Amino acid sequence: MNTVLSRANSLFAFSLSVMAALTFGCFITTAFKDRSVPVRLHVSRIMLKNVEDFTGPRERSDLGFITFDITADLENIFDWNVKQLFLYLSAEYSTKNNALNQVVLWDKIVLRGDNPKLLLKDMKTKYFFFDDGNGLKGNRNVTLTLSWNVVPNAGILPLVTGSGHISVPFPDTYEITKSY
Repeated sequence: MNTVLSRANSLFAFSLSVMAALTFGCFITTAFKDRSVPVRLHVSRIMLKNVEDFTGPRERSDLGFITFDITADLENIFDWNVKQLFLYLSAEYSTKNNALNQVVLWDKIVLRGDNPKLLLKDMKTKYFFFDDGNGLKGNRNVTLTLSWNVVPNAGILPLVTGSGHISVPFPDTYEITKSY
């Protein structure tokens, strides 16, 4: 004879199985969707300073300052299975010490219901653009790319790179830092 506890257990197990199947169905309906959109990046100002790096052995390092514009329409990314987007602007470049350097310069979280059209003008970097040496001075190929993580209700967290990027040259001279 089935007791109340065994019936409750059967009902609970069946409910979990149905919810797991529904969650998988939610995931599979959006799993293969292309989440890339065109992105327009424009850099209006680049400044380079040589400052003392207090994180290491008291050497001087390059510190870059970038003013940029971002234009993108992220509306096509949002569907019923997207909670939010984590956007970030990264700089990628190579130096004689390192074959690949990647630095995150700026980030933003766009929630569902927020305005998905990015029209950002004269933005400054949110995080310091330090190089562990003098690899930014005269570097002709610093590539800025806007990427994002899609945070779904159910499923994997895809990492998507926007279809637009820009390569900018850094100056050959440093800005003079005034000391008082």
